Amino acid sequence: MSRDLAIDLGTANTLVYQRHRGILFAEPTVIALNKETGDVLAMGDEAWQMIGRTPGYIVAVRPLRSGAISDFDITEKLIRLILQRSGVNRFSRPRVLVCVPSALTEVERRAVEEATLSAGARSCYLIEEPMAAAIGAGLPIHEPLGNLVVDIGGGTSEVALISLGGIVTNTAVRVGGFDMDSSIQNYIRREYTVAIGERTAERIKISIGSAFPRAEEVKAELRGRDLMSGLPKNVVISSEEIRGAIDEQVRAVVEATLECLGQAPPDLVQDVLVNGMTLTGGGGMLQGLDMLLSQAAEVPVHLTRQPLESVVLGAGKCLDAFESAKHVLLDAR
Repeated sequence: MSRDLAIDLGTANTLVYQRHRGILFAEPTVIALNKETGDVLAMGDEAWQMIGRTPGYIVAVRPLRSGAISDFDITEKLIRLILQRSGVNRFSRPRVLVCVPSALTEVERRAVEEATLSAGARSCYLIEEPMAAAIGAGLPIHEPLGNLVVDIGGGTSEVALISLGGIVTNTAVRVGGFDMDSSIQNYIRREYTVAIGERTAERIKISIGSAFPRAEEVKAELRGRDLMSGLPKNVVISSEEIRGAIDEQVRAVVEATLECLGQAPPDLVQDVLVNGMTLTGGGGMLQGLDMLLSQAAEVPVHLTRQPLESVVLGAGKCLDAFESAKHVLLDAR
């Protein structure tokens, strides 16, 4: 049985699909290191639990920023661990298909390839995330129809109009879920003089955050460190405040969507007006985002059944029918 792998190496989460077996695991893209020795102490969920809670000699880091490699050596260690956890060893070097943002430069794409090959892959292929998301969502990408995909990840948001197996127009912005979390942290710091961690900001965003006004606004309590006294402090914050804090990032996604539609051929835009657009990615699950996009673009919006898994499932389908899917890949080594 082939051990070929598809990896959605996201800024926020890493998902791995093995041919004939499906998704092996989905965990945060975090790795914990001993700063003094460089040894890897943990990865994924275990390392995520360490963020903001480690002693001085341990550092929990995210090796990717805005979908691009920020630290080559750590990314290589992460990919090597991913391959090991997938059952790969020196006797079974797999073919690996990596999903990358369309906004990456040629140099950044090359860095992903080099890190994957150095980690033990036999060969490395790349596929753009919007294309993989469209395949994973089951869209008829090979037909002469306009399929509009909005994929919102942790570090990047991408909008692509796909027809006849290719991307006709696309817009990418290096804005995603992490930027929303950071805006929430800054808002709490500015308005309440309280410092909170990124895990708390993410939890608040998921629990009460929204892109569109709620039928009934809600509140949540959070705990942070008072910047004046240094002591713990509780703060009660409303969903309306959170919506205002992340408004800039949400607007960037809406503007990117409208820009992509504005560049598209009229006949394909007509298809989108009839069939609507598809929303994928973890950021796509932000409450009310589908309603806001629908209102702004005046087209129906459909959130996929598995927003987080769409990209890796699409890449997995390409692995399962590799020869016939080669034309949608970016490069091969």
